[in-house]
Amino acid sequence: MSYPTTRPATWFVTGASRGLGLELVKQLLRRGDNVAATTRSAERLSAALGSADTSRLLILPVDLADEKVVGAAVAETADRFGGVDVVVNNAGYGLLGAVEEVTDAEARELFDVQVFGTWNVLRAVLPGMRERREGHILNISSILGLTAFPGWGAYCAAKYALEGLTSSLAGELAGFGINVNLVEPGYMRTDFLRTDSLRLPERVADGYDAIREMTDAHLAMPGTQLGDPAKAATAIITIAQTGVAPLHQILGSDSYGLAKARIEALSGDIEAGRQLAASTDIAVGA
Repeated sequence: MSYPTTRPATWFVTGASRGLGLELVKQLLRRGDNVAATTRSAERLSAALGSADTSRLLILPVDLADEKVVGAAVAETADRFGGVDVVVNNAGYGLLGAVEEVTDAEARELFDVQVFGTWNVLRAVLPGMRERREGHILNISSILGLTAFPGWGAYCAAKYALEGLTSSLAGELAGFGINVNLVEPGYMRTDFLRTDSLRLPERVADGYDAIREMTDAHLAMPGTQLGDPAKAATAIITIAQTGVAPLHQILGSDSYGLAKARIEALSGDIEAGRQLAASTDIAVGA
């Protein structure tokens, strides 16, 4: 088991100042675990925690796209608490717009946080975990890492990349005693769909009226989402404690339904293309 049972666990949580990350930090502090929490705004995180006992909290203002800064944050965590036991790569934000509308800079910034930022954290923590032959990596993906909607192309691309990275990582670390999980929530009742966390492209192209309507619908959704972030945070803690969860851990009944529909659609595509696929083999005896 990768979760310590004789001492408080040390967690490294990114994107900790709002939403799921904030709820996770609150629960971990109540449990008495050590928490290194990265954020772009230490003031916002401190204010959000209010009167919580922060004696076991290390707030780290970090730009995840800066590999040296991330490495220094992990080193500071080790100096304060010892080695990192559990990593939760949670930082991210939404970007809602047609593929044509998203600029190069907007796409790269998104990937810097959700893909390359995660990669920077992994490079920093894995040597210590491999040396100790224990640890747990939980990468927070989304149901949009398994399926896709129009208007979410950039976000889906980043989450699909995270899914591939994490699946390969799980195989690479299987012999080192390090657990790896993808967590794929559906819509949760956080501020993810508010303007603080959901970005829109600077330019808008003609003809995408359906995406404009969907954008308006998403901006009107906060407060009606099915998922409970407190329950999701508890589920993540349970996964780390027990070490018992599939590589792809769905959260939310909406996420489960969308994942099942995606599997059925993908199976249909594979069977529909089977004949053409087989036709490209080199003929037997050739």
